Amino acid sequence: MMGPSHALSGAAVWLGGSWALDYFADYHQSPLELAVGTAVCAGAALLPDIDLSGRVISGQGGATVARAFGRVSLFVAEVVEKASLAVYTVTRLRDDPDRDNGHRTLTHTLPFAAAMGALTTWVCTAGGRWAVMGVLFLMLGLALRGLFHTVAQKLGWIPITLLSAAAAYGTWLYLPADRGYPLLGVAVGVGCVVHLLGDIITRAGVPILWPLPTGRRLWRMIGLPDAVALTAGGPVETRLLRGAFAVISLAAIAGLAAPTVAEWLNSVR
Repeated sequence: MMGPSHALSGAAVWLGGSWALDYFADYHQSPLELAVGTAVCAGAALLPDIDLSGRVISGQGGATVARAFGRVSLFVAEVVEKASLAVYTVTRLRDDPDRDNGHRTLTHTLPFAAAMGALTTWVCTAGGRWAVMGVLFLMLGLALRGLFHTVAQKLGWIPITLLSAAAAYGTWLYLPADRGYPLLGVAVGVGCVVHLLGDIITRAGVPILWPLPTGRRLWRMIGLPDAVALTAGGPVETRLLRGAFAVISLAAIAGLAAPTVAEWLNSVR
């Protein structure tokens, strides 16, 4: 799937899951917690594509996440792509094909999603509010790039970076100082898993079973058959799926807000 679809799916999953937890498990979040979790999950839903690099010198190409912060993120994507290719080359089995790039390898696995979630939780717990602000800066930047793709393209990476910094600082001002913020790690991990599920419904698939060997292959790509697989950037993705994600998000927001609105209406009668 394309970057905007990944980001919107992350937001829909977080909002829908929060609504379900609120309704069935009586687990409530403040509006700030809900907004932060949604934005972080949407941003993290772009993260696995950090292995799709572009041209660092010219500042072009690459996935949405690679272009998020200009040449800096493009350089990071280049490093991750080469590292992923190295891991693939060293660990591949007899029937794993030769590859000349690392896209859809290491960062498109469940261990990567779990590692990103655990790393986020550890960094936020160990570093406190400053570490939280750094995580928010990165994830909000990705969310802005994904959810507002057309506008972000027109603005360029510098305004997006400044907006991300301002949003992270503004959020930081209202965050309590005595928490480990475990939900940030959960949001990052969930966002990465949502990305993998989105890519599974495409023809290329992802090695979601890695590192479990399947026959003589360690990096078996799991995806839908060509006859029913999603075409990246096609009308099914850009119209049907994005429309469904938007409806789920709006329905979840309405469901989460309904008790508060009803309570307010009762109080003013």
